[in-house]
Amino acid sequence: MSSIEKDPPDGDLTTKARVRDAAIACFGEKGFGVTVRTVAERAKVSPGLVIHHFGSKAGLREACDEHVRRTIYRIKEESILHPSAQGLIGSIRGAGEYTDLLAYLLRSVQEGGELGRHLYDAMVEDMERYLERGVEEGTVRASRDPAKRARWLAANGFGSLLVLLTTSGNGESPDFDAILREWEQEYILPALEVYTEGLLIDRTMLDAYLLYIGDPPEGES
Repeated sequence: MSSIEKDPPDGDLTTKARVRDAAIACFGEKGFGVTVRTVAERAKVSPGLVIHHFGSKAGLREACDEHVRRTIYRIKEESILHPSAQGLIGSIRGAGEYTDLLAYLLRSVQEGGELGRHLYDAMVEDMERYLERGVEEGTVRASRDPAKRARWLAANGFGSLLVLLTTSGNGESPDFDAILREWEQEYILPALEVYTEGLLIDRTMLDAYLLYIGDPPEGES
């Protein structure tokens, strides 16, 4: 995937961007088996115009992947580099704006395969990048293994959403708005507690594991 870039300002979307957004919504709602014609109908354009802009359905999905990745990166980077009470409350109140992106991401992880794995791995790399920026800015603690920390955080984030998705009982047409609201109500507080305050007061298990893997805790040899 290409480097992180910005989209045009809101309200200034090109036809190509409108088709891409329609595809994200369709793929999220119905899965990746939807046809180019279905996407075209959603975007109110001809199927030929979709192919003109993206070359193929695979090219359309690649563009969707890139847009979702860029958008999530910007949101997460801002929250990591500039944490604030106003920003947190604003993101909670405006979460519905990103329901289509959430649905698309969960569909991609559910489907798996090369494309799903590629998007997931790219987002883990992005997470490692913005966490490292947070370390540099002093808003995030340093890690002994930044890559593994990023992968663990991503797995936990996706995992909690996938549990809600698979237990929602809505089959092939889940209510992603409801899933997102339930996630907020059930998980924001404990997540912030763990991320901000930590969980274990005693570090015995961490020190034991560091010795086990041959990386003694500081002050020990």
